[in-house]
Amino acid sequence: MKVVIDTNVFISSLINPAGTPGKIVDLWKVGKISLCLSQEVLYEYLEVIARFEISDDPAVATLLKIFESRCNQVYVSKTAALSVIENDLKDNKFLECAIAASADYIISGDRHLLKLREFRGIQVLTPAAFIREKAEL
Repeated sequence: MKVVIDTNVFISSLINPAGTPGKIVDLWKVGKISLCLSQEVLYEYLEVIARFEISDDPAVATLLKIFESRCNQVYVSKTAALSVIENDLKDNKFLECAIAASADYIISGDRHLLKLREFRGIQVLTPAAFIREKAEL
């Protein structure tokens, strides 16, 4: 199962690893889901990690090693530009990545993305809804 994880979920997993976002990232770490990434999505992850000044955290070092290994990742180098979310144009990168990678889900806490519910067959869910729906993982 391929998922795009919004930055807010990813950062929340670092701040509170025992919370629902942490459970989703753990599913990726153990290979139960594949993380879909584009250059834009990965750059945003890294930029926000730097902004939160948590780069010294051992959990961040572990994640960086996983990114480097490309384990359980679908990396798309080229995405078609979309302008679906007009209220926050930066959120379109998650839709672009999901389409290019043929993702099954976008997991987000962002109201602009969640408002879509579904986009071109890709479900947009909160972390809690994803865990509830995919309890068997």
